[in-house]
Amino acid sequence: MIALIALHIIVCLILIIVVLLQSGKGADLAGAFGGGGSQTALGSRGAATVLSKATTIAAVLFMFTSLALAIMSSRRTSAVLQSAPPGGQSAPLKPPATTPPAGGQAPATPPSGAAPGTSQPAPGQPAPQQPPTGQPTK
Repeated sequence: MIALIALHIIVCLILIIVVLLQSGKGADLAGAFGGGGSQTALGSRGAATVLSKATTIAAVLFMFTSLALAIMSSRRTSAVLQSAPPGGQSAPLKPPATTPPAGGQAPATPPSGAAPGTSQPAPGQPAPQQPPTGQPTK
């Protein structure tokens, strides 16, 4: 794996250098002033130079090393998954304790204008917490 990463970095550096060494299609003085009409985007390019062949080879190697690294990393188990507790569950969270209002009695009407006895919370209000099923309520 380390050797493949090192090869990938070397191929990346070679690809950067080879691309930067090449001159563009309109690199001459006529290209700067709108000349060079014979050099179209899909027109003839002439013979392939050593730099263009090196670019092609480096690009193909870059694609293969990238694909190999992606496949190898997908087969590895991440360190986060290895450090998870067995069973995949953590301790359950306790709901926050609610305190009764001053006077010891619950309000006669629900807040925010909700109708008494409805199970839907008013807009903007958190949903009431339901006790878990199968456990007795206090």
